[in-house]
Amino acid sequence: MITILAPAYNEEEVLGLFYNRVCNVIKDIDEEFELLFINDGSKDRTLQILKELASSDPRVSYIDLSRNYGKEIAMAAGFDHVKGDAVIIMDADLQDPPELIKDMVREWRNGYDDVYAKRRTRKGESAFKKLTSKWYWSLLAKIAYIPVLKDTGDFRLLSRKALNALMECRESERYTKGMYSLIGFKKKEILFDREERAAGKTKYNLKAMLLHAFHGITS
Repeated sequence: MITILAPAYNEEEVLGLFYNRVCNVIKDIDEEFELLFINDGSKDRTLQILKELASSDPRVSYIDLSRNYGKEIAMAAGFDHVKGDAVIIMDADLQDPPELIKDMVREWRNGYDDVYAKRRTRKGESAFKKLTSKWYWSLLAKIAYIPVLKDTGDFRLLSRKALNALMECRESERYTKGMYSLIGFKKKEILFDREERAAGKTKYNLKAMLLHAFHGITS
């Protein structure tokens, strides 16, 4: 079985679209799937929508956090409840195209433990964000004692043994993008063009991006 893990914070506008696209992709893959959502203290109808999906589809389950902890902690909470032999981590806003799931599963079957999606282009981002991102990755490359993969995020498939290793990292101030490099294992890159959000607004304002960068550097 493969678990699709999707943190969600105030994603009422896109959850239905995400669910439908994912289901349309996985119906053609000869594997059993579960969809595990993490409601990260949403204040809109996200939780209600997840309850409706879970009641109508036995493959869907969710974890409801008591407040907004941020994506890093939400993912960590989800890792502890993954039932699958592999996990695919992806955002619920459809910037991570579900169609790549087929390619990830294929490479996992070929023996890779970490099949990660690398952004070839990034639509909908300002010139300021692209420039500061370039500066950040350059700085991180200079100070890190392990190579942190540039232009990659959390969108990836991890085998069970890679996930188990990642779960040994129990930091509270987490930088999971660095942990993927830290744990090692056999890795495979898949290139993709990152789309704009399908609906709703981004949760990464300037303050959130600076805090995330700070955690990356100090971790």
